Amino acid sequence: MTEIIIWLIAFALILFFSIKMWETNVSAGLNKVVPRVIKSGDDNRWIWSVALAVLGATTLVRPIDMLLTVIVLAILALVIKKVTGWAMGRANLH
Repeated sequence: MTEIIIWLIAFALILFFSIKMWETNVSAGLNKVVPRVIKSGDDNRWIWSVALAVLGATTLVRPIDMLLTVIVLAILALVIKKVTGWAMGRANLH
């Protein structure tokens, strides 16, 4: 029960501050990190703020789970990159 209350408080605070500081910090920071196709505009403010709040609250409450998830995703991305490179090298494009 305590974990849920901490998560809800962290979620609410992160959501509040990300919406409050959207114009000054959050939007500019996201635009530096994400690809141009999914840049953050004013119409995406709520979507990005909720996503950041969920990730932030979960990271605060269960940091090891989030770290392991990031490690697994990085390994999967590396394997996909290597297999794609190998397949492109083996493909006869002529």
